[in-house]
Amino acid sequence: MAGMPGAGLDERTLFLIREFNLGGIIFFSRNIENPLQLAGLCRDLQKEALRSHGTPLFLAVDQEGGRVARLREPFTRFCGNEAIAADRECVKRAEEFGTATAKEMTLVGLNMDFAPVVDVQKGELEKHLQGRSFGDNPRKVALLGRTVIKFLQENGVMAVAKHFPGLGRAGVDPHVHLPIIDAPREEIERINLLPFRMAIDQGVTGIMSSHAVYPALDPKQPATLSREILARLLRDAMGFEGLIVTDDLEMGAIVGQRPVAEAAVAAFHAGADMLLICKEQQNVSDAYALIRDRLLQGKIAEERVLQSLERVEKAKARFLRAKEEISTAAVRDYFKMNA
Repeated sequence: MAGMPGAGLDERTLFLIREFNLGGIIFFSRNIENPLQLAGLCRDLQKEALRSHGTPLFLAVDQEGGRVARLREPFTRFCGNEAIAADRECVKRAEEFGTATAKEMTLVGLNMDFAPVVDVQKGELEKHLQGRSFGDNPRKVALLGRTVIKFLQENGVMAVAKHFPGLGRAGVDPHVHLPIIDAPREEIERINLLPFRMAIDQGVTGIMSSHAVYPALDPKQPATLSREILARLLRDAMGFEGLIVTDDLEMGAIVGQRPVAEAAVAAFHAGADMLLICKEQQNVSDAYALIRDRLLQGKIAEERVLQSLERVEKAKARFLRAKEEISTAAVRDYFKMNA
């Protein structure tokens, strides 16, 4: 899954779709001008993907509410997880967020939300997570996370719970540095993993890995690159059968250790299905080429590739195959935009 440079469909993105059968696009503020422009961009991307390969794209956005909301006015603005949890009717607020967010995302052609954050707060949150957690009570975090997942997905948008196995103790920002979360395994399993277990029970489409080292689980590799955490813990022990999605492989916590393409291979070996590269499209090409070469050399098993492709296809078949075509008239009407 790749980022793209601007608000219109460009030749480099077209190349990735046509030549590499790209799995999806993640949108940022640089790609979004207004609902009508976004709807047109989503429509153009899907038409190109279907024309090239017959497979629709994941079209994703970080729409958590609060500080992290790529969709601005006239999209509905929500207060964020911390404020939802503080409300006396917090479950109702979470339901409203999931329902309205899914409706508006679907209207413009978006189909995957990298939300909810289900990190359980432990002490004061690191700055980049402030306002994004439902709090320090794992049961409440689990309940509100599960509610958001339920209402996003019942209204047609895939939810991706993050950041596995929990960033609530992080002392530094993984966008810049590699956090080391020195929590005992018992604490991780009792506190951090409960919201993810509830998310799995709710049928969450995806779980996003964190770029942090958990010495009690794997003393060497961050979760995104750890087979012990992704394959053995999340897949085998917790029984998750959906998509494992990496956080952005261009973040400082990863590129400070190795090149993006090598990180993509390591994440795939560890058990990730979707490799997220948000900015430099050359990194997407390099990662694709390296994975292809390792596959041809027999260093990546064909069976492993087929497993991830099957999970991707299953998610797309569930949410994307019966989608109605994007209606610009409906977008204008809903958002009260002039023709």
